[in-house]
Amino acid sequence: MADQQLVTLKSRLTIGNLLLFAGIATALATGYVVFRWDILGGVLAALLWGAVAFLIVLFRRPEMGMLVAVAYSFVLPFFGREIVSVPFGIGVEGLLVISWIAALFNASEADWRHVRNDLVGLTLLWFLISVLQVANPSGASVMGWVQELRGAALHALLIIPLVFLVFNKERHLNIFLVLIIALSVLAALNGLRQLRIGLLPGEQAFLEQVASTHLIWGKLRVFSFYTDAGMFGASQAHIALVALILCFGPYKVWVRVLLLIAGGILLYGMLISGTRGALFVLVFGAFSAIFLFKNFKVLTLGLIMGICALAFLKYTHIGSGNYHIYRLRTALDPQDASLNLRFQNQQILNDHLKNKPFGEGLGVIGTWGHEYNSDKFISTIEPDSYWVKVWAMYGVVGLTIWFCMMLYIQGKCGGYIWRIRDPGLRIKLIALLAGTVGIFVSSYGNEVINRIPASLVVYVSWALIYLGPKMDSERR
Repeated sequence: MADQQLVTLKSRLTIGNLLLFAGIATALATGYVVFRWDILGGVLAALLWGAVAFLIVLFRRPEMGMLVAVAYSFVLPFFGREIVSVPFGIGVEGLLVISWIAALFNASEADWRHVRNDLVGLTLLWFLISVLQVANPSGASVMGWVQELRGAALHALLIIPLVFLVFNKERHLNIFLVLIIALSVLAALNGLRQLRIGLLPGEQAFLEQVASTHLIWGKLRVFSFYTDAGMFGASQAHIALVALILCFGPYKVWVRVLLLIAGGILLYGMLISGTRGALFVLVFGAFSAIFLFKNFKVLTLGLIMGICALAFLKYTHIGSGNYHIYRLRTALDPQDASLNLRFQNQQILNDHLKNKPFGEGLGVIGTWGHEYNSDKFISTIEPDSYWVKVWAMYGVVGLTIWFCMMLYIQGKCGGYIWRIRDPGLRIKLIALLAGTVGIFVSSYGNEVINRIPASLVVYVSWALIYLGPKMDSERR
């Protein structure tokens, strides 16, 4: 015990020395920038001191880095559009790396046993497979591989073990739920501003670049803070599902009312995005939640309600005078031109990848394919699906491994939830898993599960569900 206390004391002294050094350096830097750049220097100095204050809090409470990274991922594209000269994209990795450093400085207080599990093992395995793709014989650009690696594997590797180390209490789960619901409601309100009031300069410039996909029949597909309307709609449906499932929890009436209002706002945000694939987030997520309730009456009632809702969209024209409802209804039309174009592209890819079981490497298709591998035929084909993108990059071998991993993780999460006895905790974990199932299925129609903020929310959700039995035992 004495040795452990001594190690803890030495760790704190080391942190104190580092923070003292950082404070002195910041004070000197503040004097210089104010003298050198006047008012701008004052702004930079304020930002500098804000960063120091954040670091002080972070090294005392490493879990704050996780929360700030998740919050930052929601608004990152907005800053990227409005302040184009600043590389905001690297901020997510930066926050996570700093959080890891803070966690390691507090390593003596962490329980490393939580990290030794199959979720972390599978995450590491997929990262190694992704790293090996740099040697893919197709000769893809290394820079394209670097950019794709971030969303395909690096974020998961940085986030999931970190959750087990510093974000493993039920109070962290509660804060996480409040954070993602609040930020999503804010995004919905910002989307309403885009629709009713107008666009900011950066948003207008972005719309001019993507008018073919975001101005349909003269109607704006709202994208809010997100990278595009597809990501906005899927994320809104994801968090709407979480909020609405939580309404069934054993909570106070005012909490459930607020959750119901939030769910309604988020469903409206989903509608104005014009993202048809978001419907499948709700459908498959809701069915998985009903199954996890293990209640025959709820299961039967939920199935009936779900079938009636789909039948309403498929076999009636009620509400089609509203553009947003009409566009959502086209998601169930098998003759839809966009859907058939995707099938044609998949057939082209099938012919191209026949003799390439390991694909053509990371960054060869989609956004990074256009930018770094435009000389390759495969970069001219739009994947329009993360499942298809994995197939193109990793080949049929990689797609099989990835798909089996996804099914295993979500099945294992379901098994953990069935063991939870506390009803309040159980409903929270059901909401998180239902959301991840919806995002996984909808990724067949769009790139969702590999892009922020949905990717970060999914990774944190999996880790928190794995921690469910620990939280449940602590309650009892």
